[in-house]
Amino acid sequence: MADPRPWLALKSVPGVGNLLFTRLVTHFGSPDAVLAADEPALIAVQGVTARLSAAILGHRGATAANQEWEAAQKKGYQIITQADPQYPALLTQIPDPPPVLYVYGTLPATDALTIAVVGSRHATGYGISATRQLSMDLVRQGVTIVSGLARGVDSAAHAGAIAAGGKTVSVIGTGLDRIYPRENERLYHQIAENGAVITEFALGTGPDAHHFPVRNRIISGMSHGTVVVEATARSGSLITARLAAEQGRDVFAVPGNIHSFKSVGTHTLIKEGAKLVAHAWDVLDEFAHINSRPPADPTPPESVRPHLTESEAMVMDSLEAEPVHIDDLARKLGLPSGKLSGILLQLELKGLASQSPGKRFALKAGIK
Repeated sequence: MADPRPWLALKSVPGVGNLLFTRLVTHFGSPDAVLAADEPALIAVQGVTARLSAAILGHRGATAANQEWEAAQKKGYQIITQADPQYPALLTQIPDPPPVLYVYGTLPATDALTIAVVGSRHATGYGISATRQLSMDLVRQGVTIVSGLARGVDSAAHAGAIAAGGKTVSVIGTGLDRIYPRENERLYHQIAENGAVITEFALGTGPDAHHFPVRNRIISGMSHGTVVVEATARSGSLITARLAAEQGRDVFAVPGNIHSFKSVGTHTLIKEGAKLVAHAWDVLDEFAHINSRPPADPTPPESVRPHLTESEAMVMDSLEAEPVHIDDLARKLGLPSGKLSGILLQLELKGLASQSPGKRFALKAGIK
């Protein structure tokens, strides 16, 4: 592994962005050589002004870089650079790859098929269910799921991948030591155990709003294709889709309810040429040259239901993929809410039902 400290030092120079960083390292061969160059040599590089040259020559970032590296080591994080073999190969192909990545966990193999699955933070029950099932089906075929740890679709994508025993990568818009949103702390650690959480932002960096559109280029950049599940007309997920297209990557979209404003963005993508995704093979068919796993039915056999009481079977047959409030379900079935609550708890314990915020219940993803 290359020593990341010179990379951190050069990256911390005011005015040296990712594009110029790459240009400087390409010209001089390494960050050490850049930091050791004289003014005439620096100014000879396109984009380096006399002021910027002075900033590089006068910058004293070695101490801070060493402290950053030591802090990462103590927390069990890696800092990898573009010179490291585990740096995502696809990411080096985008115009502005991050010079360094902070990594918690283990990055996928460089030849792994990686698919980004993104969408609304305020997803519907349909969106959550579709995302989870799609992610489960994809990882069963050897795909690594990439997403952003946000609420809604992102969280469902990571959780689905983990539930199916697969690999997933989360690209976050904060430092590794600033988990956002906080309710995803457990998921954050599960992702690291089943893949990696990565960021280009230094330790201690908070969830500033402009960081998230910036990190989207990494989500799309390290993925062979991007799937958008639910998106409004102005969703940040559409930024990821646009970046994927600009990076020469495939864009996919899952159709939704034609009456829902949360499907406007995905339907627009389909009209503009994104491939419609109804199941995992709509994605996998595009990458047969990469994914060598033999064909298989991506949909698992219908789950064998454990023994159900008559009441449990009745409630089970009334549940659907779209969550319904317990009061509405009680009226439909003619059951007291207290009794229904107990039955639903048993169905949850048997892995057949799931509860959403606001006492809304649905069939668990993958259950028919």
